[in-house]
Formats: sequence, C-alpha cells, structure tokens
Amino acid sequence: MARRDKVNYYLDLADVVSKRSTCLRRHYGAVIVKNDEVISTGYNGAPRGRKNCTDLGYCIREKLGVQRGQRYELCRSVHAEANAIISSERDKMIGSTIYLSGREAGSGEYVRNSCSCSMCKRLIINAGIEKVVVRDDDEHYRVIPVQEWIDNDESLTGEFGY
Repeated sequence: MARRDKVNYYLDLADVVSKRSTCLRRHYGAVIVKNDEVISTGYNGAPRGRKNCTDLGYCIREKLGVQRGQRYELCRSVHAEANAIISSERDKMIGSTIYLSGREAGSGEYVRNSCSCSMCKRLIINAGIEKVVVRDDDEHYRVIPVQEWIDNDESLTGEFGY
C-alpha cells in the first residue's frame, strides 16, 4: 500500500474532524497546519451552550428556503474555519495552511466546488493564514493562495463566488 501524500493526509484529518459537525445540511472540517504540525481543528456547529440543529431537528435556513451562499447570519453554526481560527493563537497561524473538507449531510458526498464564505475569508486573511486547501474528492483538491482573496476583493465587486 502506497504512503498517503501529505496534503491528502491533512485533508483526511479535516474529513474526520467534519464528522463532529452538527449541521443538517453540510459537514465541514478544518485543520490548520504550520511547519508540518497541526495547530488547530474546527468543525461547523452551534456556539457552545446553544442547541445544535441536530438537537432541534431542523435547519432554520432550510426552513426559510435560503439558498447556499446567502443570509449566513441566520445560520446557527459557527463555520469550521472560524472555529479552527478561534482555537489557535495568531502568531502560530501566520504563514500557515488551512485544510478544508466538506460533505453533504444526507448523501455523504463531497461538496463540489466548495470555498470559504466571505466572512470566513476575512477571518482567514486576518489570521495570517497563507494558503487554503479545499478537498474536491478523495484524491483531488484545490490550493488557493490567500493573497488572491486580498488582491481580488469580492466586497468591492459583489461577486462572492459561492
């Protein structure tokens, strides 16, 4: 059996972290790595002490018919990227890479063409993270230099690309 390459190894970790998700729509996991050391993980779920969507049995955004990429302020969950960033010290994140894996809650299929929302992009930029690696399937992924998000400021164009 061939040894797993390092990028897919960290994406596999993010996938395992996503299994802690309490979202009824999508399960996301995030792993922040610097110098080959995992410094933080996060998954999407309600803030500590609040009921999760899995506890309530419904998703308010789904109930209201809100489309993907819209009205995130209605979501009960803190996103995986945000939870990973909250759980780490900024000096450790400067120059790091965040690995993201997302699956559809019902089918377990990978979320295709997934990307961080505009709020998480801002958090990633301010945390000093250098690269985002997003899983597309078991073997394929995309590497996004965070500098691209800085240079192509979607908040100026309104093209959020969800």
